Amino acid sequence: MKGLLAVVEGYPELRSSDQFLTLQAQLEGTENRINVARMRFNEAAQEFNAAIRKMPNSLVASANGMQRKAYFAADPGASHAKKLDLD
Repeated sequence: MKGLLAVVEGYPELRSSDQFLTLQAQLEGTENRINVARMRFNEAAQEFNAAIRKMPNSLVASANGMQRKAYFAADPGASHAKKLDLD
């Protein structure tokens, strides 16, 4: 066991590569959660927009100033990930 610890201490990049893999997994999970939240928001906006167009909801919506909700759309260029300086 001491020999293994000595090897790990002698090669610190072994520890950092494990941490980098953990970071990658966390970033992937965050991206997935954001995507799910975006889809749920757009579904809720679609349901709301459909509901305020139907009678008698349209009368109540117009009386209360309710307007159609826009879908979530990312800013132009948001699909390109920023470069990370990991040095």
